[in-house]
Amino acid sequence: MRTRRPARHPAPALAALLLAAALALTGCSGAGEDSAGSGAADRGVAAPQADDKGGAKEAVPGGTGSGARATAPPKLAASHIIRTASLTVRVKDVPKALEQARTGTENAGGYVGNETTTRDAEGRERTQVVLRVPVEKYDEVLAALEGTGKLLDRSAKAEDVTDQVVDVESRIKTQRASVARIRELMDRAGKLSDVVTLEGELSSRQADLEALLARQESLKDRTSLATITLSLSESPAKKEAKEDDDPGFVDALAGGWNAFVTMLRWLAVAFGAVLPFAAVAALIVLLWLRVVRPRLPRRPAPASATTALGPLPTARPAPESTQPRTPGERD
Repeated sequence: MRTRRPARHPAPALAALLLAAALALTGCSGAGEDSAGSGAADRGVAAPQADDKGGAKEAVPGGTGSGARATAPPKLAASHIIRTASLTVRVKDVPKALEQARTGTENAGGYVGNETTTRDAEGRERTQVVLRVPVEKYDEVLAALEGTGKLLDRSAKAEDVTDQVVDVESRIKTQRASVARIRELMDRAGKLSDVVTLEGELSSRQADLEALLARQESLKDRTSLATITLSLSESPAKKEAKEDDDPGFVDALAGGWNAFVTMLRWLAVAFGAVLPFAAVAALIVLLWLRVVRPRLPRRPAPASATTALGPLPTARPAPESTQPRTPGERD
């Protein structure tokens, strides 16, 4: 009689196989979640988390798996600022202060621009110089220049030209693409007239592109280097105070002599101013007496009264009587 072996049930083996597969899938999904979570953390966005019901929780921006916010600040867009300043400083020695300003500017990586030196009526020297320094060293150089002497005046200005820089860059990109299209059309042009027309259009667009590039270079120079206009002037000499302020005899004598000399000088000036007119007047009088007056007609003498019988006798006064008059006589 054949004995019958008991049949083996495949349930335990199948259960073990399913358990191993589940563990493998769990490990893969965990690794995938860790990589996704780390990538999301690098981007500042938390990976979605599963809730108890199997649904995905909404990701919290900048947070971790527990919903906490990230502490890293967001990156700001690069700004382009033109910085200019003007300083007026009074110093004791202008050449020495100017040499210090040059040395400080060159050590900061900048350079010295225009320079003008003048002297006033009292002999004091005045120098104005333009300094170009990197923006990173702007505040440091400005503070050093203020400390060279007595600060009289200061003005600073900051102009944000980020919009202009972005606009110029966009226009340059568009203009370059336009120039490239015109060149492609020239390569495919078959008629001479088309080639001539495209060459004119290409020249015009290249000129616009060069103008945009020059403007971009100017903005880059003005935003990368700050401009400082420095004016240096010498301190006025202090007048020594006199011990005795009361005037004495010598001071009075000197003042009187100065007044006398001043009066003579003014009289000489007045005489010099009147002398030409006096000379002309004397010449006119001399010409009148010597030339004009002798040639004038003279008036005739008055005629005596006459009649047909001849001139009338003129009456003569009666002679006085020499005889004495009596008291009773009349005149």
